[in-house]
Amino acid sequence: MAFIDSAVLNLIERSCRGFQRLTGRTNVWLAIQLTNLSIVVYFLWAVLYFLIADLVSRVFVSMFCTAVLYLLTQTVFKDSIEIHETNAYRRVAKGLRNPRRLRDAILRISFLFLSFALSLTTAFLYLNFHVTIALLPYSLVVLTTVVLYLLACDPLPPCAAKLKAWWQRPAMANEPERAPSQIDLDAL
Repeated sequence: MAFIDSAVLNLIERSCRGFQRLTGRTNVWLAIQLTNLSIVVYFLWAVLYFLIADLVSRVFVSMFCTAVLYLLTQTVFKDSIEIHETNAYRRVAKGLRNPRRLRDAILRISFLFLSFALSLTTAFLYLNFHVTIALLPYSLVVLTTVVLYLLACDPLPPCAAKLKAWWQRPAMANEPERAPSQIDLDAL
């Protein structure tokens, strides 16, 4: 299983570096965006459960979601993306590998196995019984798996985005060329 984890991690790291060259955004940025998406999916799942539950379950779900939201504001939402990216850039500049690569290997392997195992169960429930609510917890497991792999990748050093340069190139081509003396006069 460690071989599969390593192969998936290398593939995702290669993809993240291509994404960074294209957009200028790192794997850290992408992981935080997917974390935010998983939080939305989690609360959507809680609201759907809240609608079908009895009063005692509703009170429990409300208290639990309030506690989760409080913990999120104290942990995930506390630091900005720039702080996390700066720390990753600093580590890469020193030539150090991402410590999550080894530290989180067991957790990544567990979630990868869970993603594959639950895919069969979720597909069975959805195709045979049309249980759409089963898609929400499975999507949370898949999002968590992807975030764990993204956080274990090392970003490239800061670089210009090819997509941004490509997008700005036609805009610059449409501007009329002016003589240097006109530029100086317009600046005054």
